[in-house]
Amino acid sequence: MARAFIHAMHLPATENRPLEPNASQAELRRLREQLDVATRRLAQSEQRYKSLFEHHPDAVYALDRDGRFLSFNAAGEALTGFPADELLLLPYQRVLAPEELPRAEEDFQRVSRGAVTCSEYEFARGDGRRCRVKVTSLPIVIEGEIVGAFWIANDVTQRQQAEELIREQAALLDNAQEAIYVQELDGVIKFWNRSAERTYGYGAPEMIGSSLQPHTAHALQAHEAAWQQVLEKGEWIGELVERTAAGKEITVEGHWTLVNNAAGEPRSILCIHTDITARKKLEEQFLRAQRMESIGTLAGGIAHDLNNVLSPIIMAVELLKMKNDDPVILDVLNTLETSAKRGADMVQQVLSFARGVHGERLIVQPKHLLKEIQKIVADTFPKNIELKVAVKSDLWNVLGDPTQLHQVLLNLCVNARDAMPDGGRITVSAENVTLDPQFAAMHLEAKAGPHVVLQVQDNGTGMPAGLIAKIFDPFFTTKELGKGTGLGLSTSLAIVKSHEGFIQVNSELGRGSTFRIHLPAQVDGIAAEADAARSLLPRGSGQLIMVVDDEASIRTVTQQTLEAFGYRVVLACDGVDAVSVYAQRHAEITAVITDMMMPVMDGPAMIQVLAKINPLGKIIAASGLAGQYQISKGAYPTVKDFLPKPYTTEALLRTLAAVLAA
Repeated sequence: MARAFIHAMHLPATENRPLEPNASQAELRRLREQLDVATRRLAQSEQRYKSLFEHHPDAVYALDRDGRFLSFNAAGEALTGFPADELLLLPYQRVLAPEELPRAEEDFQRVSRGAVTCSEYEFARGDGRRCRVKVTSLPIVIEGEIVGAFWIANDVTQRQQAEELIREQAALLDNAQEAIYVQELDGVIKFWNRSAERTYGYGAPEMIGSSLQPHTAHALQAHEAAWQQVLEKGEWIGELVERTAAGKEITVEGHWTLVNNAAGEPRSILCIHTDITARKKLEEQFLRAQRMESIGTLAGGIAHDLNNVLSPIIMAVELLKMKNDDPVILDVLNTLETSAKRGADMVQQVLSFARGVHGERLIVQPKHLLKEIQKIVADTFPKNIELKVAVKSDLWNVLGDPTQLHQVLLNLCVNARDAMPDGGRITVSAENVTLDPQFAAMHLEAKAGPHVVLQVQDNGTGMPAGLIAKIFDPFFTTKELGKGTGLGLSTSLAIVKSHEGFIQVNSELGRGSTFRIHLPAQVDGIAAEADAARSLLPRGSGQLIMVVDDEASIRTVTQQTLEAFGYRVVLACDGVDAVSVYAQRHAEITAVITDMMMPVMDGPAMIQVLAKINPLGKIIAASGLAGQYQISKGAYPTVKDFLPKPYTTEALLRTLAAVLAA
């Protein structure tokens, strides 16, 4: 029956022309010869078709209009798992998994109307196994009528399994902590995982297919050396300093491997990078701590010997002054005594630095320290230095060594004086501050709770931002040779840390400096006061506030604080994210609190875009750099106020309430 169906599909139509009555014998012979040739050609054509049909590597099936198998080759029989006699005239639905039937029926109807389809089905084989099969269906047309369908099928189970394996491997690579990417030998990137996106700030669509590798531009020579080694030896392991999309410099530990094809020829390079920037910083801190320990030991030994040298000099000078009346000699002796005592003071600083600053702890009222500092400054500082002291009457006590705290304040005042060679104003103040978790989350050294803040402010020369990170290093000084030891601030910081406090510094070139010393206060009765003050803080009434900051901890604690006080909050991790959120929800966002220093798109750039979306928007800028206030306030009308980071809950809520009320 199958053979008859094949004949029906492929026998050409024969034209039955009656012979002429008077046809000659020659004409009859010619017609018989043509018929013999046509018959042989038909037999050859049928044989070629049969051979192609039977030996085709794909499974080939012929189905009638009802979807029953009329003919199939050996590959077709093997693919279904049914024996030939059982498969013959079996409806195609019997070889498909039940869940595939609706889609297969739809495809068969389309082919019955003359369409060609290509689909993948799950075959339920006669032996009980399943396989994934790709089926191309096309209509069988005889004399203009569709009489059935051809199926050309091939097993894609292995391909599907391979694809699933590749997807699983890609998912594993995407979930890896390391930045992983693959480069062809011509430099074109073929794979870029999610960790690479996080590490470098470039998305996969941007990098895949591109030979431009901006992260290598920072250390091109080192990358070229690594590339050459991996081509020669098949592997390279080392460290590279690279630059991210945001311009941040990072250190990565790289492991590059040469990947060969099946023929053993180099095809691509697999690069695995681990960001070790934080680890390198810890190593630097550890080495610095070791160096400081060595310096401290050396300084302690030198200071001890210098004390032995200076002590007899000072005593001898005092004896000589007692036995001499000559003004010239006395003047020389006074100079010698002053220099020797200055040297002794330096030695004491060195000893404090070398031996540590742990002293006797007493209950100290800071306003007494400030009064002593006021007297010393008034007696010893030049008259063109104005001192202003502001102390709250209800100032809390602190637990500390009064001599050491006195040393810290005096050192800061001396530095302020030296920063104003032409005169100026020093403001020394003290106030009570309760640091909350909001503040502590933004300052690593801070602990939540009541503190006394001692502040020394000047309007002197100030410092550029690059110097602020170095001023507490031992022996670092910006003063001229002979006018500073570089130990004053390092010793002051050590003293403050030993009192479980911390120091904040704000300084701008040409605008002066401010040092804020936070010392833990004695807590008797203070917690109740803090709770009472907290209950009086302004609350929101469901207004939607957008918080923009690249630090996740700051975003989270700010959100929790605002929501606890009646606001709704939407978050953005950088300027680009904020613009996207604001464009969709600016009508309901009543105010934006944004950091000014962020990767991808910083605060100033973001503020400009937000102002175009909503010129009447209200923005509160936040930054650890005080100079950002003047920049943001002067340049952007939508910036209504400024929050110096880190900020307390009270500062956040009162600033926000004032901006919303305005």
